[in-house]
Amino acid sequence: VLWLSPFYPSPQDDNGYDIADYQDVDPVFGSLADLDELIAEAHTRGLKIVLDLVVNHTSDEHPWFVESRSSTENPKRDWYWWRPGAPDKAPNNWQSAFSGPAWDYDDLTGEWYLHLFSRKQPELNWENPEVRQAVHAMMNWWLDRGADGFRMDVVNLLSKVPGLPDGALIDGGPFGHPWPHVAGGPRLHEFLQEMHRAVFAGRDRPLLTVGEMPGVTVADARAHTDPANGEVDMVFQFDHVSVVPDKWAGAKPTPLGLKESFGRWQSGLADVGWNSLYLSNHDQPRSVSRFGDDSPQFRVASACALATVLHLHRGTPYVYQGDELGMTNAPFATIADYRDIESIGYHGYQTGRRERADIEVLAEIAQVSRDHARTPMQWDASPDAGFTTGEPWIAVNPNHTTVNAVAARTDPSSVWHHYRRLIALRHDLPVVALGDFTMLLPDHPSVYAFTRRLDDVELLVVANLSSAPVTVDGLPTGGELLMVTGGPGTDPSVLQPWEARIHRRSPTHAAAVPRQAAIDA
Repeated sequence: VLWLSPFYPSPQDDNGYDIADYQDVDPVFGSLADLDELIAEAHTRGLKIVLDLVVNHTSDEHPWFVESRSSTENPKRDWYWWRPGAPDKAPNNWQSAFSGPAWDYDDLTGEWYLHLFSRKQPELNWENPEVRQAVHAMMNWWLDRGADGFRMDVVNLLSKVPGLPDGALIDGGPFGHPWPHVAGGPRLHEFLQEMHRAVFAGRDRPLLTVGEMPGVTVADARAHTDPANGEVDMVFQFDHVSVVPDKWAGAKPTPLGLKESFGRWQSGLADVGWNSLYLSNHDQPRSVSRFGDDSPQFRVASACALATVLHLHRGTPYVYQGDELGMTNAPFATIADYRDIESIGYHGYQTGRRERADIEVLAEIAQVSRDHARTPMQWDASPDAGFTTGEPWIAVNPNHTTVNAVAARTDPSSVWHHYRRLIALRHDLPVVALGDFTMLLPDHPSVYAFTRRLDDVELLVVANLSSAPVTVDGLPTGGELLMVTGGPGTDPSVLQPWEARIHRRSPTHAAAVPRQAAIDA
């Protein structure tokens, strides 16, 4: 399956997540005919195309909002969240995700409109059945055109708590948290089930629905992905990418945090629902920089170890463009190097209202900015990485001269070749997709180990997620070693930095191995 980020006509205030027309292609990317050809050619190759569905909000340049804004009496006025009030008094204290207030005062009609993200992304009012019907019609139009499903952006924000109450103040500032009042609202299940009936039920081909749900719990996900409820096939949760609670704190996530999060989701969805497996996407920094070691010494080894751990979990793995090359965070030096509205808004708020030093705020942004995932794809070593012959919209990472697809394809030890082996293993061994999951060594600070078992096959996965050797007494040496990365040494009890191993064992041999090994790290 290929998941396409938004390609629709857009003012590009938020990288295309501010959509001005749901049923066309932005000319900067091509035409509707080009997209039709892409879908058709993908289908001939056995590939599916999933579109990004952004219907919590639109662009303020979408015709729906242009009409809604034109008059308090316009039939589409109630398609968005409008509230009366004085120009200096917002309807509540909510802060937007991109810093600043979540409300904007409109001089034309003297009312405020809600935007949980950019001021150019007004919130659709899903309480209005006309909005839901219009969205369903658009979704059906795309499926009839050949699309194979949707990844639904922040879909758990569709239902707001009635009355839109104030949120708890954030760090003693003037704004409050909106999320307890907008995430997983009282009618969310109703809205998703209605969508399923109106769009997906009764179609004669398999379709994929993925709901992005920030803040979702395991219990929530079980309900949303239970086939009996008819909502979505899987959810994107943020638990494992939020193991450091403050996004901007600069602390590096630990293997312990990853194990606790992934383990909880593996067990929580073992009998109902399905996991989405990812470490990076367009909203996250590069995984090898965030969870691994992107130094020249360990970039390849850590990217391979992280991929091994992720792909051997139960669920559907997502490979964000560049993950398969081990692409890293970019060395942006000033705020002028960034394009991400979230990063720019955070910098402005912190250096302005909070009067913090520019260098301090830039250091925080450099760790987690979404722009790291949005630099041009590194195809080759040419000046703009083979991405364009023009001027790219954001700077190419200078390491593209060595980290690129051409170099990776010719190097059998590259991250790219390792991804191919992992994907082939998933296709060849049903235990990878369907086997039971058991976490081992949950308290070890750097070793990530687990088993997968299906019928008479068990896989043991062991990885050292650190840049130092680790000795683990009691590691099994029997069975078949299917795969190893990270330059293994001669002592089987010692895991080299970022070494990962996959063993295949029979149940008889597996039963003789203790679930907890003695550790001397």
